[in-house]
Amino acid sequence: EHKYIVADLSTEAGQDKIAQELSSQKYNILINNAGVGTVGKFTEVPLEKQLSMLRLNNEALVKLAYAFLKKAQSGDALINLSSTLAFLPMPGLGLYCASKAFVTSLSESLWYEFKDRGVYVMGLCPGITSTNFQTHSGGRKEDLPANLAQTPEQVVSVALKALKARSNPTVISGVKNVIFAALTRAMPRKSTVSMMGSRMS
Repeated sequence: EHKYIVADLSTEAGQDKIAQELSSQKYNILINNAGVGTVGKFTEVPLEKQLSMLRLNNEALVKLAYAFLKKAQSGDALINLSSTLAFLPMPGLGLYCASKAFVTSLSESLWYEFKDRGVYVMGLCPGITSTNFQTHSGGRKEDLPANLAQTPEQVVSVALKALKARSNPTVISGVKNVIFAALTRAMPRKSTVSMMGSRMS
């Protein structure tokens, strides 16, 4: 008794298709999970590929969140998938990091706006996750530090626990990622950028 809808969320038509569904039907939870990255120096990655990423990571997320929250009632929840890279710039992934900083900031603002209505908004920030994301983004799987990787199931477990508690607007998945995010935010920005740039090179 479930259904699925096929739509390319990197296109306006695809976004409108799902937004119309959210506007016409009642849903209790929306998980904005669609996203992609682009790996490479800023001017070496085709511009259209980067703009397509922004349409998917940001524009689609905004449109769907808007349609969902317009009808959201007490007890409903919105989960926006962000990333621990929202907290630090990473040369070679600069626009992706910026797109996730956007998602995290927006989610935090929406959490405050809707909490008095009983609607919970979460910005979920996983770290490295064992999926095909890296290779689909143009990177190499072997470049990922295996000791920091989580399984999708581990990320989901953290998300469900946070969804039950409904207390934090930003949820970082994994103790190592929590520590890493805290350390990078405490470091001088120049040091953070230099450290992350050296990893990419």
